[in-house]
Amino acid sequence: MSAPASRNHSEHAALFSQLGERSAAPTIARLMAMALETPGMLSLAAGFTDNATLPVDFVDDAWRAMRANAAAANNEFFQYGTNQGRPALRRMLAERIVRADRLETEPDALEPCVFMTNGSQQALYLAMQVLCDPGDVVLVDRPSYFVFLEMLRGLGIEARSLPVDANHRIDAPALGRLLDALAAQGKRVKAVYFVSYFCNPSARSLDEAEKNSIATTLAARGLFVPVIEDAAYRELYFEKEWPARSVFALPAWEAFPKLYTATLTKPFATGLKVGYGICASEDWRKKMLHVKGHHDFGSANFNQAVLEHAIATGNYEKQLARLRPAYHAKMRALHDALAEAGLRGRGWKWDEPSGGLYLWLEAPRGLDTGMESAFCRACVEAGVLYVPGDLCFGDAPDRKFIRLSFGVLGAPDLREAARRFASVAARF
Repeated sequence: MSAPASRNHSEHAALFSQLGERSAAPTIARLMAMALETPGMLSLAAGFTDNATLPVDFVDDAWRAMRANAAAANNEFFQYGTNQGRPALRRMLAERIVRADRLETEPDALEPCVFMTNGSQQALYLAMQVLCDPGDVVLVDRPSYFVFLEMLRGLGIEARSLPVDANHRIDAPALGRLLDALAAQGKRVKAVYFVSYFCNPSARSLDEAEKNSIATTLAARGLFVPVIEDAAYRELYFEKEWPARSVFALPAWEAFPKLYTATLTKPFATGLKVGYGICASEDWRKKMLHVKGHHDFGSANFNQAVLEHAIATGNYEKQLARLRPAYHAKMRALHDALAEAGLRGRGWKWDEPSGGLYLWLEAPRGLDTGMESAFCRACVEAGVLYVPGDLCFGDAPDRKFIRLSFGVLGAPDLREAARRFASVAARF
């Protein structure tokens, strides 16, 4: 047999599905490639984590313990796992949310609601895949996680922003008017999604009053739609955890189907790609697990076993104790360098976050910071990369915002990246 030939004029084109036709290269992949492939580029774009604090020692500790117990365990950690994930790990995660939310529920009762995923992104995809059809509406925070927004577009789902006031807090009356307008247009609101702790991209956190106002506004219109609370950054506070409880603990959300998604990736080791969901709605959870079974019939069992050991031994908490001051120091390095470069005097605005991995900058009025803007091109030419903020809006994108990540670069590179960025800002 001859080797397959490259496509020629006699080869017929594949006929793609609607999903295939809508698919486009993710912006995050483009940004990551630019950061990794451009010599001298300092990336403040992709939300990579800090290489210096990755838990090599704790992973080695887990591997040594697993290897010592290999015969007794029949090497089970190298075997396929279950679709829902390792029971012991799921119980540990149930215990963590019971403690964080001060729930009266016993961890054993919540454990069946937990399922493991390939990063929290898979849980979000599963949720949307089983809930929404093309043309349906999902309410999202403003601004919101741009990778989630791109996923919605790929699935043909319309994202509409939860309205906010001048202080960027949820505007419940405006939300009511939006819901009434969508109903008048015959639009189906199928879910609401928000990143509630040290949000990607804005690093803002929702308080309980804001969460409750969303629930009461929806309930007043009989819209008991599923809620997805993305808590990926909940554990990445610098000094004090954010006091607001999740939707699982708030009576206003009691009648709603609820999915809480989180990750063990960013707080521990990004390369392990272990996330999870907690879904109290049995029908919804089963549907997601059915589809997940078609995706992978079980997330990586070895990776889960490493995290299970890390949590059981306290090494997971020790890793968080390393990360929090390290990220706080890196945030201060970038924040202070931008301030010292005189950016605020040129009309730039930003808040100092108390957790997460990002600074959210607002440019002076009239300056376009979008992906194809002259400002963005000038930054790339100067050797610094950022995420254009217009990517982070479900509708009515605002092209004057910028997301800067301080996760991966060391303090000297963060200061140099700030210098490059400020030199471009001075020209505009």
